[in-house]
Amino acid sequence: MGAQNRLTERTIANPAPAFVAGALLLLIGVGALLGWLRQPRELRLDPPAVADLDQFRRMPNGISGTPPESYFALGKPYETDAYNLSQGKRLYTWFDCATCHGDGRGGAGPSFLDGWWLYGPEMVSIVASIRDGRPHGMPAFRSRMTIEQIWQLAGYVQTIGSYTPKIAAPSRNDNEHTRPAENRGPAIILFDEGPLGAHPDQGPSP
Repeated sequence: MGAQNRLTERTIANPAPAFVAGALLLLIGVGALLGWLRQPRELRLDPPAVADLDQFRRMPNGISGTPPESYFALGKPYETDAYNLSQGKRLYTWFDCATCHGDGRGGAGPSFLDGWWLYGPEMVSIVASIRDGRPHGMPAFRSRMTIEQIWQLAGYVQTIGSYTPKIAAPSRNDNEHTRPAENRGPAIILFDEGPLGAHPDQGPSP
C-alpha cells in the first residue's frame, strides 16, 4: 500500500509523461494537417463561371466568335493553365479523337497541322465544333462531355495546330511535330555575313 501511494505521489509531482503525450498528439495533428494542405488540388471554377462558358457568341457563318467576358476575366484558363491542358490531352485520348484526326495529321477527319482550319483556329470555333458537331462526320459531344471538358479539349486541340509558343505545358508530343523543335533545329546565324556575294578566302584554286 505504501509503495502504491509513493507511485501516485511521484506521478502527481512529475506530470512530464502527460505533457509529452499531449505534445506528441499535437505534433501528429499538425503533421496530418500539413499533409492534407499539400495534397494536389484540381482547378475547379465556380459553377456560375462554368455555366457562363456555354454562353459564347458565334458569327453568323459559324466561324469564330466571342467567348464570354468571364473567360477573359479568369485569364483564359483553358489556354494558359497546365492542369486544363493536361485534362484536354487526357480527353483527346479518352474519346479516341485520334481515330479520325490521328496524331494531328488528319485521317477521316481534317488535319490540325496543315496551317488551314476549315472553321478557324480560335477557341470559340473549336468549342463549337466539339459541342455542336460539324457537317461531313464531326459528331456533337454536348451530351457526352460537360461544357468545361469541352473547353479543356478545345484548349489542347489548339496546341496541336499552333506554332505560337504556349506558356503552359503540355502541347502535342515532340515526335508529332512536322518540323524539329526550336531547340533541335539548325542554329540561326546571329552575325552579319557581309555584302551579298562576298565569301571568305578559301585559298588558291587547284
